[in-house]
Amino acid sequence: MLESLDQQGVDYAVFEEVGRGDFEAMVQFPVPPSGVETVMEELTNAGVRDDSYTIVLPTETVVSQRISALKERFPGLRISREELHARSEDLAPANSTFFSFLILSTIIAATGLLLDSAATIIGAMVVAPLMGPAVSASVGAVLADRQMASRGVVLQVLGLLAAIATAAVFGVVLQETILIPPGLDIQSIPQVAERTSPNVLSLFLALGSGIAGAISIMRGSGSTLVGVAIAVALVPPAATSGLGLAFGLPGVAVAGAVLVVINLLAINLSALILFYLSGFKPFDTDQRERVKASIASRIAVIGVAIAVLSLVLAGVTYASFQTASFEQQTQVELQRQFDEADIEGVELVSVTVEYEPADLILGNQPRVDVLVGIPRDLQAPPDLAQRFDDRLTEQFDRDVVVRVGFVEAQVSDDTATRASVSGSAFDRTARFDRTTRGRHA
Repeated sequence: MLESLDQQGVDYAVFEEVGRGDFEAMVQFPVPPSGVETVMEELTNAGVRDDSYTIVLPTETVVSQRISALKERFPGLRISREELHARSEDLAPANSTFFSFLILSTIIAATGLLLDSAATIIGAMVVAPLMGPAVSASVGAVLADRQMASRGVVLQVLGLLAAIATAAVFGVVLQETILIPPGLDIQSIPQVAERTSPNVLSLFLALGSGIAGAISIMRGSGSTLVGVAIAVALVPPAATSGLGLAFGLPGVAVAGAVLVVINLLAINLSALILFYLSGFKPFDTDQRERVKASIASRIAVIGVAIAVLSLVLAGVTYASFQTASFEQQTQVELQRQFDEADIEGVELVSVTVEYEPADLILGNQPRVDVLVGIPRDLQAPPDLAQRFDDRLTEQFDRDVVVRVGFVEAQVSDDTATRASVSGSAFDRTARFDRTTRGRHA
Protein backbone atom coordinates (compact mmCIF):
# COMPACT_ATOMS: atom_id res chain seq x y z
CA MET A 1 0.00 0.00 0.00
CA LEU A 2 2.67 2.50 0.99
CA GLU A 3 4.66 1.70 -2.14
CA SER A 4 1.58 2.45 -4.25
CA LEU A 5 1.11 5.81 -2.50
CA ASP A 6 4.77 6.65 -3.08
CA GLN A 7 4.41 5.89 -6.77
CA GLN A 8 1.42 8.23 -7.00
CA GLY A 9 3.20 11.03 -5.16
CA VAL A 10 0.75 11.09 -2.25
CA ASP A 11 1.87 12.20 1.22
CA TYR A 12 0.79 9.91 4.04
CA ALA A 13 1.11 9.34 7.77
CA VAL A 14 1.20 5.90 9.42
CA PHE A 15 -0.07 5.23 12.95
CA GLU A 16 0.17 2.01 14.90
CA GLU A 17 -3.30 0.52 15.48
CA VAL A 18 -4.45 -1.33 18.58
CA GLY A 19 -7.82 -3.07 18.41
CA ARG A 20 -9.74 -6.31 18.27
CA GLY A 21 -8.88 -7.04 14.66
CA ASP A 22 -5.67 -8.11 13.00
CA PHE A 23 -4.94 -4.66 11.56
CA GLU A 24 -1.42 -3.44 12.11
CA ALA A 25 -1.59 0.25 11.26
CA MET A 26 -3.72 3.17 10.14
CA VAL A 27 -2.65 5.21 7.14
CA GLN A 28 -3.95 8.73 6.47
CA PHE A 29 -3.30 10.65 3.25
CA PRO A 30 -4.80 13.79 1.63
CA VAL A 31 -6.13 13.58 -1.91
CA PRO A 32 -8.22 16.07 -3.93
CA PRO A 33 -11.88 14.95 -4.25
CA SER A 34 -11.49 14.20 -7.95
CA GLY A 35 -8.50 11.94 -7.24
CA VAL A 36 -10.05 9.71 -4.56
CA GLU A 37 -11.48 7.26 -7.07
CA THR A 38 -8.18 6.87 -8.99
CA VAL A 39 -6.12 6.42 -5.82
CA MET A 40 -8.60 3.88 -4.48
CA GLU A 41 -8.38 1.87 -7.70
CA GLU A 42 -4.58 1.80 -7.46
CA LEU A 43 -4.76 0.65 -3.84
CA THR A 44 -7.25 -2.05 -4.80
CA ASN A 45 -4.91 -3.27 -7.52
CA ALA A 46 -2.17 -3.34 -4.89
CA GLY A 47 -4.23 -5.75 -2.79
CA VAL A 48 -5.79 -3.37 -0.29
CA ARG A 49 -9.48 -4.22 -0.29
CA ASP A 50 -10.99 -7.08 1.67
CA ASP A 51 -8.59 -7.00 4.60
CA SER A 52 -8.89 -3.30 5.41
CA TYR A 53 -11.29 -0.49 6.18
CA THR A 54 -11.42 2.61 3.98
CA ILE A 55 -12.91 5.83 5.34
CA VAL A 56 -13.18 8.96 3.17
CA LEU A 57 -13.42 12.17 5.20
CA PRO A 58 -13.67 15.79 4.02
CA THR A 59 -10.79 18.07 4.95
CA GLU A 60 -10.88 21.80 5.59
CA THR A 61 -7.29 22.68 4.70
CA VAL A 62 -4.24 20.71 3.58
CA VAL A 63 -0.78 22.29 3.85
CA SER A 64 1.67 20.36 1.69
CA GLN A 65 4.20 21.14 -1.01
CA ARG A 66 2.95 18.17 -3.00
CA ILE A 67 -0.79 18.89 -2.87
CA SER A 68 -0.55 21.37 -5.78
CA ALA A 69 0.91 18.67 -7.97
CA LEU A 70 -1.93 16.34 -6.98
CA LYS A 71 -4.52 18.97 -7.89
CA GLU A 72 -2.92 19.36 -11.31
CA ARG A 73 -2.88 15.59 -11.72
CA PHE A 74 -6.51 15.20 -10.65
CA PRO A 75 -8.40 18.16 -12.15
CA GLY A 76 -12.16 18.33 -11.89
CA LEU A 77 -14.78 18.79 -9.21
CA ARG A 78 -16.70 15.52 -9.04
CA ILE A 79 -16.52 13.23 -6.06
CA SER A 80 -15.48 9.58 -6.14
CA ARG A 81 -17.92 6.77 -6.82
CA GLU A 82 -17.49 5.59 -3.22
CA GLU A 83 -18.66 8.97 -1.95
CA LEU A 84 -21.43 9.09 -4.56
CA HIS A 85 -22.67 5.69 -3.43
CA ALA A 86 -22.61 6.69 0.23
CA ARG A 87 -24.43 9.98 -0.39
CA SER A 88 -27.09 8.27 -2.47
CA GLU A 89 -27.77 5.82 0.35
CA ASP A 90 -28.15 8.71 2.79
CA LEU A 91 -30.59 10.48 0.46
CA ALA A 92 -33.00 7.54 0.44
CA PRO A 93 -34.30 7.43 4.05
CA ALA A 94 -36.05 4.58 5.80
CA ASN A 95 -39.51 3.74 4.48
CA SER A 96 -41.30 5.09 7.54
CA THR A 97 -39.46 8.41 7.33
CA PHE A 98 -39.90 8.67 3.57
CA PHE A 99 -43.66 8.08 3.53
CA SER A 100 -44.26 10.24 6.59
CA PHE A 101 -42.64 13.27 4.98
CA LEU A 102 -44.25 12.47 1.62
CA ILE A 103 -47.77 12.35 3.05
CA LEU A 104 -47.21 15.58 4.99
CA SER A 105 -45.83 17.38 1.93
CA THR A 106 -48.76 16.17 -0.19
CA ILE A 107 -51.32 17.48 2.33
CA ILE A 108 -49.54 20.84 2.45
CA ALA A 109 -49.32 20.96 -1.36
CA ALA A 110 -53.03 20.06 -1.76
CA THR A 111 -53.91 22.80 0.73
CA GLY A 112 -51.80 25.28 -1.22
CA LEU A 113 -53.53 24.28 -4.46
CA LEU A 114 -57.00 24.80 -2.99
CA LEU A 115 -55.93 28.12 -1.46
CA ASP A 116 -54.21 29.15 -4.70
CA SER A 117 -51.11 29.86 -2.63
CA ALA A 118 -47.77 29.46 -4.43
CA ALA A 119 -45.89 30.11 -1.18
CA THR A 120 -47.65 27.21 0.54
CA ILE A 121 -46.89 24.89 -2.37
CA ILE A 122 -43.21 25.82 -2.30
CA GLY A 123 -43.19 25.25 1.46
CA ALA A 124 -44.50 21.74 0.87
CA MET A 125 -41.58 21.05 -1.45
CA VAL A 126 -39.10 21.65 1.35
CA VAL A 127 -40.63 18.71 3.21
CA ALA A 128 -40.92 16.36 0.22
CA PRO A 129 -38.23 13.61 0.20
CA LEU A 130 -38.38 12.78 -3.51
CA MET A 131 -34.84 13.78 -4.46
CA GLY A 132 -33.25 10.73 -2.80
CA PRO A 133 -35.06 7.98 -4.75
CA ALA A 134 -34.73 9.91 -8.02
CA VAL A 135 -30.95 10.13 -7.59
CA SER A 136 -30.31 6.75 -5.97
CA ALA A 137 -32.10 4.87 -8.77
CA SER A 138 -29.72 6.35 -11.33
CA VAL A 139 -26.64 5.90 -9.14
CA GLY A 140 -27.54 2.27 -8.49
CA ALA A 141 -27.93 1.63 -12.22
CA VAL A 142 -24.58 3.24 -13.08
CA LEU A 143 -22.65 1.53 -10.24
CA ALA A 144 -24.33 -1.87 -10.76
CA ASP A 145 -25.95 -1.81 -7.32
CA ARG A 146 -29.20 -3.62 -8.04
CA GLN A 147 -30.58 -3.19 -4.56
CA MET A 148 -30.09 0.58 -4.59
CA ALA A 149 -31.49 0.94 -8.11
CA SER A 150 -34.58 -1.17 -7.46
CA ARG A 151 -35.28 0.53 -4.12
CA GLY A 152 -35.03 3.94 -5.76
CA VAL A 153 -37.50 2.94 -8.48
CA VAL A 154 -39.91 1.33 -6.00
CA LEU A 155 -39.85 4.36 -3.69
CA GLN A 156 -40.59 6.69 -6.60
CA VAL A 157 -43.50 4.65 -7.92
CA LEU A 158 -45.05 3.89 -4.53
CA GLY A 159 -44.34 7.42 -3.34
CA LEU A 160 -46.20 9.05 -6.21
CA LEU A 161 -49.11 6.61 -5.91
CA ALA A 162 -49.23 7.39 -2.20
CA ALA A 163 -49.20 11.12 -2.96
CA ILE A 164 -52.13 10.81 -5.39
CA ALA A 165 -54.08 8.64 -2.93
CA THR A 166 -53.36 11.02 -0.04
CA ALA A 167 -54.56 14.05 -2.02
CA ALA A 168 -57.69 12.14 -3.09
CA VAL A 169 -58.59 11.16 0.48
CA PHE A 170 -57.79 14.67 1.71
CA GLY A 171 -60.05 16.17 -0.96
CA VAL A 172 -62.93 13.83 -0.11
CA VAL A 173 -62.65 14.66 3.59
CA LEU A 174 -62.57 18.41 2.94
CA GLN A 175 -65.77 18.23 0.89
CA GLU A 176 -67.59 16.94 3.98
CA THR A 177 -66.54 19.99 5.99
CA ILE A 178 -67.18 23.72 5.84
CA LEU A 179 -63.54 24.47 5.01
CA ILE A 180 -64.28 24.74 1.31
CA PRO A 181 -67.44 26.17 -0.31
CA PRO A 182 -69.92 23.66 -1.75
CA GLY A 183 -69.78 23.24 -5.49
CA LEU A 184 -66.19 24.51 -5.68
CA ASP A 185 -64.80 24.18 -9.21
CA ILE A 186 -61.13 23.44 -8.67
CA GLN A 187 -60.48 23.88 -12.38
CA SER A 188 -61.03 27.62 -11.90
CA ILE A 189 -58.17 27.83 -9.36
CA PRO A 190 -55.07 29.15 -11.19
CA GLN A 191 -52.61 26.88 -9.36
CA VAL A 192 -54.70 23.84 -10.30
CA ALA A 193 -55.28 25.00 -13.86
CA GLU A 194 -51.52 25.39 -14.27
CA ARG A 195 -51.08 21.65 -13.62
CA THR A 196 -54.01 20.56 -15.77
CA SER A 197 -52.73 22.26 -18.93
CA PRO A 198 -49.17 20.92 -19.15
CA ASN A 199 -47.10 21.85 -22.16
CA VAL A 200 -43.66 21.08 -23.55
CA LEU A 201 -42.06 23.63 -21.21
CA SER A 202 -42.95 21.29 -18.32
CA LEU A 203 -40.54 18.75 -19.84
CA PHE A 204 -37.69 21.25 -19.67
CA LEU A 205 -38.46 21.86 -15.99
CA ALA A 206 -38.13 18.16 -15.24
CA LEU A 207 -34.97 17.71 -17.33
CA GLY A 208 -33.38 20.71 -15.65
CA SER A 209 -34.34 19.42 -12.20
CA GLY A 210 -32.76 16.03 -12.92
CA ILE A 211 -29.53 17.56 -14.19
CA ALA A 212 -29.36 19.93 -11.22
CA GLY A 213 -29.92 17.03 -8.82
CA ALA A 214 -27.12 15.00 -10.36
CA ILE A 215 -24.68 17.92 -10.36
CA SER A 216 -25.48 18.83 -6.74
CA ILE A 217 -24.72 15.28 -5.62
CA MET A 218 -21.57 14.92 -7.72
CA ARG A 219 -20.16 18.19 -6.43
CA GLY A 220 -21.65 18.14 -2.95
CA SER A 221 -23.40 21.51 -3.03
CA GLY A 222 -26.94 22.82 -2.80
CA SER A 223 -28.65 19.44 -2.52
CA THR A 224 -31.45 20.84 -0.34
CA LEU A 225 -32.43 23.57 -2.79
CA VAL A 226 -32.19 21.16 -5.72
CA GLY A 227 -34.41 18.74 -3.82
CA VAL A 228 -37.03 21.48 -3.71
CA ALA A 229 -36.78 21.87 -7.49
CA ILE A 230 -37.31 18.14 -8.03
CA ALA A 231 -40.23 18.10 -5.62
CA VAL A 232 -41.85 21.05 -7.43
CA ALA A 233 -41.89 18.97 -10.60
CA LEU A 234 -43.52 15.97 -8.89
CA VAL A 235 -45.62 16.68 -5.79
CA PRO A 236 -47.95 19.48 -7.05
CA PRO A 237 -49.11 17.57 -10.17
CA ALA A 238 -49.53 14.41 -8.07
CA ALA A 239 -51.65 16.33 -5.57
CA THR A 240 -53.62 17.85 -8.47
CA SER A 241 -54.33 14.37 -9.83
CA GLY A 242 -55.58 13.24 -6.41
CA LEU A 243 -57.83 16.27 -6.07
CA GLY A 244 -59.24 15.54 -9.51
CA LEU A 245 -60.23 12.07 -8.32
CA ALA A 246 -61.75 13.52 -5.13
CA PHE A 247 -63.87 16.08 -6.99
CA GLY A 248 -64.96 13.66 -9.70
CA LEU A 249 -63.01 15.34 -12.51
CA PRO A 250 -61.31 12.62 -14.55
CA GLY A 251 -59.79 15.18 -16.92
CA VAL A 252 -57.96 16.88 -14.06
CA ALA A 253 -56.84 13.53 -12.63
CA VAL A 254 -55.48 12.31 -15.98
CA ALA A 255 -53.75 15.61 -16.81
CA GLY A 256 -52.03 15.70 -13.42
CA ALA A 257 -51.01 12.04 -13.72
CA VAL A 258 -49.56 12.51 -17.21
CA LEU A 259 -47.56 15.52 -16.03
CA VAL A 260 -46.16 13.75 -12.99
CA VAL A 261 -45.21 10.60 -14.95
CA ILE A 262 -43.40 12.49 -17.68
CA ASN A 263 -41.61 14.64 -15.10
CA LEU A 264 -40.56 11.53 -13.19
CA LEU A 265 -39.18 9.89 -16.34
CA ALA A 266 -37.36 13.05 -17.42
CA ILE A 267 -35.68 13.48 -14.02
CA ASN A 268 -34.46 9.87 -14.05
CA LEU A 269 -33.28 10.11 -17.65
CA SER A 270 -31.26 13.28 -17.20
CA ALA A 271 -29.66 12.06 -13.97
CA LEU A 272 -28.81 8.66 -15.47
CA ILE A 273 -27.16 10.17 -18.54
CA LEU A 274 -25.20 12.75 -16.54
CA PHE A 275 -23.85 10.20 -14.05
CA TYR A 276 -22.76 7.93 -16.88
CA LEU A 277 -21.14 10.69 -18.92
CA SER A 278 -19.29 11.87 -15.81
CA GLY A 279 -17.33 8.64 -15.82
CA PHE A 280 -18.81 6.77 -12.88
CA LYS A 281 -18.36 3.03 -13.28
CA PRO A 282 -19.08 -0.11 -11.20
CA PHE A 283 -16.65 -1.15 -8.48
CA ASP A 284 -16.17 -4.53 -10.16
CA THR A 285 -14.47 -4.13 -13.54
CA ASP A 286 -16.09 -7.35 -14.79
CA GLN A 287 -19.53 -5.72 -14.61
CA ARG A 288 -18.72 -2.61 -16.62
CA GLU A 289 -19.64 -3.96 -20.05
CA ARG A 290 -22.88 -5.43 -18.74
CA VAL A 291 -23.78 -2.16 -17.03
CA LYS A 292 -23.04 -0.25 -20.21
CA ALA A 293 -25.55 -2.36 -22.13
CA SER A 294 -28.07 -2.10 -19.28
CA ILE A 295 -27.84 1.70 -19.16
CA ALA A 296 -28.28 1.92 -22.93
CA SER A 297 -31.46 -0.15 -22.74
CA ARG A 298 -32.76 1.92 -19.81
CA ILE A 299 -32.15 5.15 -21.67
CA ALA A 300 -33.91 3.78 -24.75
CA VAL A 301 -36.98 2.63 -22.80
CA ILE A 302 -37.29 5.88 -20.84
CA GLY A 303 -36.69 7.92 -24.00
CA VAL A 304 -39.46 6.14 -25.89
CA ALA A 305 -41.87 6.60 -22.98
CA ILE A 306 -41.06 10.31 -22.80
CA ALA A 307 -41.49 10.65 -26.57
CA VAL A 308 -44.94 9.05 -26.42
CA LEU A 309 -46.08 11.21 -23.51
CA SER A 310 -44.55 14.26 -25.13
CA LEU A 311 -47.12 13.90 -27.90
CA VAL A 312 -49.73 14.68 -25.26
CA LEU A 313 -47.77 17.71 -24.11
CA ALA A 314 -47.30 18.84 -27.71
CA GLY A 315 -51.05 18.53 -28.32
CA VAL A 316 -51.85 20.59 -25.23
CA THR A 317 -49.21 23.17 -26.18
CA TYR A 318 -50.69 23.50 -29.66
CA ALA A 319 -54.23 23.73 -28.29
CA SER A 320 -53.19 26.41 -25.77
CA PHE A 321 -51.54 28.43 -28.51
CA GLN A 322 -54.58 28.16 -30.78
CA THR A 323 -57.08 29.17 -28.08
CA ALA A 324 -54.93 32.08 -26.92
CA SER A 325 -54.53 33.26 -30.52
CA PHE A 326 -58.29 33.00 -31.12
CA GLU A 327 -59.02 35.06 -28.01
CA GLN A 328 -56.56 37.78 -28.98
CA GLN A 329 -57.70 37.92 -32.61
CA THR A 330 -61.37 38.00 -31.58
CA GLN A 331 -60.79 40.98 -29.30
CA VAL A 332 -58.84 42.80 -32.02
CA GLU A 333 -61.47 42.07 -34.69
CA LEU A 334 -64.41 43.25 -32.58
CA GLN A 335 -62.57 46.39 -31.52
CA ARG A 336 -61.81 47.10 -35.19
CA GLN A 337 -65.48 46.75 -36.10
CA PHE A 338 -66.48 49.27 -33.43
CA ASP A 339 -63.76 51.67 -34.54
CA GLU A 340 -64.92 51.44 -38.16
CA ALA A 341 -68.58 51.98 -37.18
CA ASP A 342 -67.67 55.13 -35.20
CA ILE A 343 -71.15 55.54 -33.71
CA GLU A 344 -71.27 58.41 -31.24
CA GLY A 345 -71.89 57.28 -27.69
CA VAL A 346 -71.45 53.58 -28.44
CA GLU A 347 -68.45 51.94 -26.81
CA LEU A 348 -67.08 48.40 -26.67
CA VAL A 349 -66.77 47.84 -22.92
CA SER A 350 -65.34 44.33 -22.86
CA VAL A 351 -64.90 41.11 -24.82
CA THR A 352 -64.62 37.82 -22.93
CA VAL A 353 -63.77 34.61 -24.75
CA GLU A 354 -64.44 31.26 -23.09
CA TYR A 355 -62.32 28.81 -25.03
CA GLU A 356 -60.04 26.34 -23.28
CA PRO A 357 -57.58 23.84 -24.83
CA ALA A 358 -59.95 21.03 -23.82
CA ASP A 359 -62.71 22.71 -25.86
CA LEU A 360 -60.50 22.74 -28.95
CA ILE A 361 -59.54 19.09 -28.48
CA LEU A 362 -63.16 18.02 -27.89
CA GLY A 363 -64.50 20.15 -30.73
CA ASN A 364 -66.59 22.47 -28.55
CA GLN A 365 -67.49 25.90 -29.91
CA PRO A 366 -65.88 28.99 -28.42
CA ARG A 367 -68.25 31.36 -26.62
CA VAL A 368 -67.76 35.09 -26.98
CA ASP A 369 -69.41 37.47 -24.50
CA VAL A 370 -69.52 41.08 -25.67
CA LEU A 371 -70.52 43.98 -23.44
CA VAL A 372 -71.52 47.21 -25.23
CA GLY A 373 -72.10 50.63 -23.73
CA ILE A 374 -74.97 52.42 -25.48
CA PRO A 375 -76.78 55.75 -24.79
CA ARG A 376 -80.29 55.61 -23.34
CA ASP A 377 -81.86 57.27 -26.37
CA LEU A 378 -80.27 54.91 -28.90
CA GLN A 379 -82.06 51.72 -29.90
CA ALA A 380 -79.90 48.62 -29.60
CA PRO A 381 -79.61 46.64 -32.85
CA PRO A 382 -81.65 43.45 -32.38
CA ASP A 383 -79.37 41.32 -34.55
CA LEU A 384 -75.97 42.48 -33.28
CA ALA A 385 -75.05 39.07 -31.84
CA GLN A 386 -75.76 37.34 -35.14
CA ARG A 387 -73.78 39.96 -37.06
CA PHE A 388 -70.80 39.42 -34.77
CA ASP A 389 -71.26 35.66 -35.13
CA ASP A 390 -71.27 35.85 -38.94
CA ARG A 391 -68.24 38.14 -39.01
CA LEU A 392 -66.17 35.96 -36.66
CA THR A 393 -67.20 32.77 -38.46
CA GLU A 394 -66.14 34.25 -41.78
CA GLN A 395 -62.92 35.65 -40.35
CA PHE A 396 -61.73 32.53 -38.52
CA ASP A 397 -63.65 29.81 -40.39
CA ARG A 398 -64.96 28.47 -37.08
CA ASP A 399 -68.46 28.32 -35.60
CA VAL A 400 -68.88 30.43 -32.48
CA VAL A 401 -71.59 31.32 -29.99
CA VAL A 402 -71.93 35.05 -29.34
CA ARG A 403 -73.78 36.80 -26.52
CA VAL A 404 -74.16 40.57 -26.49
CA GLY A 405 -75.12 42.53 -23.39
CA PHE A 406 -75.96 46.26 -23.31
CA VAL A 407 -75.44 48.78 -20.52
CA GLU A 408 -76.36 52.45 -20.47
CA ALA A 409 -73.59 54.86 -21.39
CA GLN A 410 -73.30 58.54 -20.58
CA VAL A 411 -71.41 60.97 -22.79
CA SER A 412 -69.79 64.05 -21.23
CA ASP A 413 -69.56 67.43 -22.92
CA ASP A 414 -66.02 66.82 -24.14
CA THR A 415 -64.89 64.19 -26.62
CA ALA A 416 -64.29 61.50 -23.99
CA THR A 417 -66.82 58.69 -23.81
CA ARG A 418 -67.23 56.75 -20.65
CA ALA A 419 -69.52 53.77 -19.95
CA SER A 420 -71.47 53.78 -16.73
CA VAL A 421 -71.95 50.15 -15.80
CA SER A 422 -74.21 48.98 -13.04
CA GLY A 423 -73.88 45.31 -12.23
CA SER A 424 -71.89 42.62 -14.02
CA ALA A 425 -71.58 42.10 -17.77
CA PHE A 426 -74.78 40.07 -17.92
CA ASP A 427 -76.59 41.32 -14.84
CA ARG A 428 -80.35 41.48 -15.42
CA THR A 429 -80.69 44.43 -13.01
CA ALA A 430 -78.95 46.72 -15.53
CA ARG A 431 -80.62 47.94 -18.72
CA PHE A 432 -80.05 44.75 -20.55
CA ASP A 433 -80.94 43.49 -23.96
CA ARG A 434 -79.71 39.95 -24.21
CA THR A 435 -79.22 38.58 -27.69
CA THR A 436 -78.03 35.00 -27.99
CA ARG A 437 -78.58 34.20 -31.61
CA GLY A 438 -75.27 32.47 -31.96
CA ARG A 439 -74.69 29.60 -34.32
CA HIS A 440 -74.87 26.14 -32.87
CA ALA A 441 -73.50 22.97 -34.38
